[in-house]
Formats: sequence, structure tokens, C-alpha cells
Amino acid sequence: MRVLLRACWGPLPAWCPASLRPGSQWRASAGLGRTPGGEEGQGARAREKPPWRVLFFGTDLFALEALRALHAARENKEEALIEKLEVVTVPSPSPKGLPVKHYALQSQLPVYEWPDVGSGEYDVGVVASFGRLLSEALILKFPYGIVNVHPSCLPRWRGPAPIIHTVLHGDRVTGVTIMQIRPKRFDVGPILKQETLPVPPKSTAKELEAVLSRLGATMLISVLKNLPESLNNGRQQPTEGATYAPKISAGTSCIKWEEQTSDQIFRLYLAIGNTIPLQTLWMGYTVKLLDLVEVNCSILAG
Repeated sequence: MRVLLRACWGPLPAWCPASLRPGSQWRASAGLGRTPGGEEGQGARAREKPPWRVLFFGTDLFALEALRALHAARENKEEALIEKLEVVTVPSPSPKGLPVKHYALQSQLPVYEWPDVGSGEYDVGVVASFGRLLSEALILKFPYGIVNVHPSCLPRWRGPAPIIHTVLHGDRVTGVTIMQIRPKRFDVGPILKQETLPVPPKSTAKELEAVLSRLGATMLISVLKNLPESLNNGRQQPTEGATYAPKISAGTSCIKWEEQTSDQIFRLYLAIGNTIPLQTLWMGYTVKLLDLVEVNCSILAG
């Protein structure tokens, strides 16, 4: 395989059950015990069935799809799944804010900026692409704890950048996991629901994100419809096959021609090219690769 490049030039950058109280079983299995003050779920009166009061934690476009689904469920008075919906996001230098904040404000949903999480009563927390470690004290404020919409087949690709690493490493199968948040570590809690799907050939991380965000939103609503049962039937993650998906830095975009194959370079482009242009050095100049085209060498030879 050969890779054709379109480049631009620039200066070298600086970076190269019903008998149980709702929620009691999952707390016991998690070893979380009781909330400060002694009573489980203190600060929020536990409900045994919907409609739920939800506090959503999220930031980006992947999280936005889950928030849209929650908001639509709140607006659907016939089904009565969500009674209250409020949002926590993180500060952003952009005047419009992050996608989740922008949508929440447009939809007239109450918004808090981390570490402010409001002071209302909620039944369950929902996290999607939030990027902050939630404390045990915060988790215990929710009678049903906090569930996470994670775009990978856990335990594969725990961490903040699972979709990018799925593409970068050439995975052929991916999916979404709805899991319970546990304190102190990311993405290690019990699995409530998991679905897999094939990775489309030559899919970029952005394209895959759109597919997984829609799947995750649908799965989240399914879990919330049967929340106590889903929590009580959660299964522990297997110990085998765990991998970590760290954040991608600007330095990751530097091509190492002596170490990387053409396939690896093309996957790097698919994984991060939409957000960070790949770059290399040539005769002391930085070359930014704005576009890469995969070419079938047999066609060229014929």
C-alpha cells in the first residue's frame, strides 16, 4: 500500500428486587455502605419506579446524544420516564460553551459548571464523556448511584479516548457499555448492558463516534426503563482483556516514518486527523498533512 499526501507548510510548533430498598443491593455489592449521616440515599427520597429525577454529567458531541434522549424522554409525558433533568458540564474557553452546555441552555435545562453539582434531589446520575473522577460522597448522594455511557466493549479501552484508540489500533469490533460508576478509578464498575457492532472499514473516529453515540443513547433509555432490575443484575467486568485509552496529545500527530507502517499512519489519520493534523519534518520544516488517500498498489502496478 502507498499513501498519497496533501500537505501544507508551517513553522515548527512548540509541541512535536421489591423487598429491597432501591439501590441497597448495588451499594452492598460495591462495598460503598451508607451515605454520610447513616441512611442510604440521604438527601434524595428513593423511588421504586419511574419517573426518575436525573442529573446528567457530560461535555461533548458523544454526550450530547445521550442528553437529547433524556430530554426527549422528559418531554414524553405519556411514558413518564424522566421527571426532572439537570446538567453538569465543565468550563470552556469557547463563548458558546461545550455542546452539552449549549444544548442545555437552548432547552432551558438547569446547568451547573463542575465542581458545582447543584443541591437538588435526584434518583440517579448519568455520565457520558465527562472526564472527571467522581467522588464516593457524590455517588452516594444518588439512591441508584451513577451510570456511565461508555463507547467501548469494557474492559477494553477504559479511559478518556476509547473511540480514538479503537480506530488507531484497527479494532474490527466495538460497542457501547452501560456501567455503574465506582469511586477512585475510571470504567471499572459492573456492566448493566453491553452491545457490540462491527467497525465500518476506513471509518474515522468522528464517524464512529456518531454511530456509537446513537447506540449509547438508545441503550441508556432501555436501562432507565428497568433501572432497579438492571442494577441488581449487573455483572462484574472480566479481569482479562483490559486495555487503557489515554488522552491523545498534539505530539501523537507526529509521524515516525522509521517506526510506523503505512497502515499505522493511515489509521492515525483516521483516528485524529479531523481534530489534529498529522505532521512530519522535511528539511527542517514542519509539514502538516491535511489529507491522506489510501492507494491500492496492485491497481497502480496494473
